[in-house]
Formats: sequence, C-alpha cells, structure tokens
Amino acid sequence: MQTEVLYRPAYPAAKLTLAAGESVRAESGAMLAMSGVDITTSAQGGVMKGLRRAVLGGESFFMNTFTAQTDGAELYVAPSLPGDVVSWSINGPLYVQSGSFLASSADVEVDTQWGGGKSFFSTDGLFLLRIDGAGELVLSAYGALHAIDLQPGQTYTVDTGHAVAWTEGVSYELRRAGNWKSTLFSGEGMVCDFTGPGRIYLQTRSEEAFLGWLIPKLPKPDAGRG
Repeated sequence: MQTEVLYRPAYPAAKLTLAAGESVRAESGAMLAMSGVDITTSAQGGVMKGLRRAVLGGESFFMNTFTAQTDGAELYVAPSLPGDVVSWSINGPLYVQSGSFLASSADVEVDTQWGGGKSFFSTDGLFLLRIDGAGELVLSAYGALHAIDLQPGQTYTVDTGHAVAWTEGVSYELRRAGNWKSTLFSGEGMVCDFTGPGRIYLQTRSEEAFLGWLIPKLPKPDAGRG
C-alpha cells in the first residue's frame, strides 16, 4: 500500500495504490473513487467488535474492505469534514479519538478501549479507538494536523477538542484548564496533559467549538406553530 495525500491543506484526499491481492480497510462512506478494486462490506472482527466500534467508539458498524484485482490498482478516500489527512506507518498500538480513522492496511486492527474515569468529562466520551498492528494508517482531522514528538517526561497541555491520536507510550491526565471560573468563562474548558515519550497528533480546529458558534445562529423553530 502506497499512500499519497493530495490537495492539502483544506480539502485533501488520500490516493492508495495497491498491488494485486492487497487489501485496505476503510471507514464506511470514505471511498471517493477506485479503479481495479473490488469492495466487500462486513462487521470487521465480528458483530460484537462492530457494535463496540459503533456504540462505544462512534464509528460505523460496518467497514469496507477494498481488494486490488491488478497491480497498480487505485483507491481514493476522503473525510467528511474539511481538514487534513496524514499517512502514518505504525508498528504497535496507538489511540485515536472518535471520527479520525479513515483507512488502513488489512493487518491493522481497529477496536475500542476503555479510556478510564479520567476521560469522564471529555466531550469524546469514555471510549477511544485502539488501533494495533503493523502497517499503514490514514487519519483525518478537522483543520490541519500537527505532530509533536514528546521526549521522556516532556508534557504538552492540549484542549480536549484538539487531540486526535497518540502512541501507546504517551500517558495523559484530564483536568480543568484552571480554576472553576476559568473553566466556565475562559472558553478553554477541559484539557489533557500528555506526557512522553511518544507522538501526539493535534487538529487545529474543534468540532465542538464550531458547533458552539453555529448552533446559536440557526433559525429557531416557530413556537407558535401547531
């Protein structure tokens, strides 16, 4: 699987070039175009794993598997929101916030994992996606993606709406941005302290912040109508 990210920075798509017989898994609805590829749809890992991804991880119950019929077959995938796409070679577990998984090589497994009580106040809920295996992973974000490689013991504080993914070696603790007054009125809310070693990915825009701006501007239903 060879990955080329096109049309950055705002509206990218990932072009995946496959050898004959090679397979790629992708989130439902991610396919933009394809040539020389067959598609099958199933609950990857069985019904229970599909339910965990859908109910707990916020992903689709079904995943699509694309298999190349010839050398040089092509598959284009794109996210639903404007923003960046990154291709990441992984060899071991990492954790991804809901909605950021786009596609991966067939040997990469996508499951959910309990995030612990420390994520109770996170807008993304108690569960994270746990992605494991050796292969290529394609992630998407709302806004641009920014990678930070943390040294052992180094800590970065990140707004919860901007965290996308981190490697297994990174620990994190959720807390208020300041005191209760700061949390309620500063616009920052909850933050995560990520401590290395490892890599974290951040997105430069927040869906929650966008919805907070948009929803008050939407027309209100006429309360007087029957």
